Parts: sequence; C-alpha cells; structure tokens
Amino acid sequence: MSQPSNRVFSGVQPTGNLHLGNYLGAISKFVALQESHECIYCVVDLHAVTVWQDPEKLRSNIREVTAAFLAAGIDPDKHIVFNQSQVAEHAELAWIFNCVARMGWLSRMTQFKEKAGKDRENASVGLFSYPTLMAADILLYRATHVPVGDDQKQHLELTRDIAAKFNNDFSALITKYGHGESYFPMTKPLIEGPATRVMSLRDGSKKMSKSDPSDLSRINLADDADTIAKKIRKAKTDPEPLPDTVDALKSRPEADNLVGIYAALSNSSKADVLAHYGNEPFSVFKPALADLAVEKLAPINAEMRRLISEEEHVDAVLRQGAERARSIATETMKEVKEIIGFLT
Repeated sequence: MSQPSNRVFSGVQPTGNLHLGNYLGAISKFVALQESHECIYCVVDLHAVTVWQDPEKLRSNIREVTAAFLAAGIDPDKHIVFNQSQVAEHAELAWIFNCVARMGWLSRMTQFKEKAGKDRENASVGLFSYPTLMAADILLYRATHVPVGDDQKQHLELTRDIAAKFNNDFSALITKYGHGESYFPMTKPLIEGPATRVMSLRDGSKKMSKSDPSDLSRINLADDADTIAKKIRKAKTDPEPLPDTVDALKSRPEADNLVGIYAALSNSSKADVLAHYGNEPFSVFKPALADLAVEKLAPINAEMRRLISEEEHVDAVLRQGAERARSIATETMKEVKEIIGFLT
C-alpha cells in the first residue's frame, strides 16, 4: 500500500454534552481541512469505555457526535466518517503497539495522571494504555496530519515515538517487503487558530469541560439561542474594559478566552477583535459575542436535532464509513503482520 501524502485522521469521544470547545477546537477544523486533505473522522467509542459508560447512553452519544460532524458540514461521501468499534483493526494494531511502546513512555502521560487522580490503582488498564490505541487510530491509516488541541500534543509525540521504534525495529523487513526505509509516517500536528483551547466561562484558567458541575461554564452545542446568550452574559470577567493589544490579554484569562472565542467564531484574529472592541466595556462586547455565537451555532443546533431524530440515516452513514475505513485498515494490518512475522 502506498504512503498517502496528505491524509488527516482525527476523532471525538462520544461521552455526551458536546460543547463550544469541541466545536472550535476540533469539529470546525475538521470541516475546514476537507478542502485541502483526504480526511478520516472517527467517533472514538473504544476510547470512551476506558471509563464505564451506560450502554444505551453510549449508543445515543455515538449518534450525537456523528450528527454534530454532519451538521457542522463534514461530507461523508467525499470523506470517511465512522465509529471506531466497527473496525476491529484499531484494537488489533493497538495490541501490537502495546508491545512496541514502553512502560516509561506511558507513565509520563500527564492526561492519565489527571484522569486517574490519586486513585490510580483503581483506574482501568485501558485508561493507562489509551495513548497506544490513539497511536493505532492514527497509524492504521498512515495519517500524515492530525488536528490536535494543546492537551493532545503529548499523545501525538508518543505516536511518533511508537512509529519511529516500529520502523527501526523492523527496518530490514520493511525494506525487504518494498515499503521504503520506513513504514509508518512521522505524523505532524495541526494546531491552528485563536481558540485551540477554549476555557471555562466561569474560570479562565480551566479548560471548558463537560464534567464541570456548573452548566454555566460551557456552551453546549445543544443549547438554544436564549441559553447561549444567557451563558455569555453571565461569563466571568474582570472590571476593566477590553485592552487594545493582544499582549495585554496575557494577564487577563477570562478576557483572553472571550476574545479568542469571538476571533475563532468570526474567523479572524485576536488583534482584529481588539482593533474593533479594544477599550470597550464588557457590556458592549458580550452582547456582540452572544449574537455572533447564536448566528454560528443555532443552525448547527437545528440540524443536529433533525439528524438525531433520523437514527437510521445516521447509522447508515457510520456503516458505510466503516466499510471504507476497513478497506484501508485491513490492508495496513496485512502488511504489518507480514513485517513482524505473523502468518497470514
């Protein structure tokens, strides 16, 4: 199988309550990349079960993420949209990568430390080995680029480490079987835009999260226009007007977050936003931000609701996408097995 030159892979966990951070940090970028890349977008349900999930809710959440992809503008005919568990090769390659990766590499993953907390002895093995499955997701399709948020950069670095070790360990056989000097690519991150990490509306030092106990901390993609406006109106700010330079935002996390959200929604820069709203009070800026957020998110909200009500259509999109993904994945696994010495 030839190495693709411009293939993107990325995924979103179906854990419920998709919010503005998911949209600006991931889904909107997925849409934009369709114009320049061959895209494979995955609902990563195997990752979701590293912590316990209610089965019925999980099925619902898989459809919700798929609906969000489609409502935002991802084209499942031109690109591939599927859910991870329908392509068994993800788990198969992850096991091989478990045998390539090293305990020390995984032990340094900060996200495991954060999610497991102090009770690490009771964390699932899957939560610990999550990054090797992520590496398998990406390298199964020999993706050249991955759009990632700041919090996922470490996992992509591990993916590159695994690819490099596999290529080095089996270099002679990779060459023997006609795959050049290396089999897996050194996948590059795509981290772009003014809102790569959207923060809580209640605390500018914390990432916007579905797990925050306060619903006012996030804008959910399912929120209606009145709720969006209310949450922005109640967003925490300081008493000073907006500054007129980007540097001045650095010591003002809540202001920086709101300006970043406006910039991302308007496809502009923070400097552009401050050129227009610098020195204005939040009583002027917040209504403008609310109007913009409603303008951008309300159509997505409406289309998501329509698609979620059409379960058969959403399921058909996933099945068809899985068939296309599987045709790539089976070829990769056939070659990997040949390289490492399995009988096929």
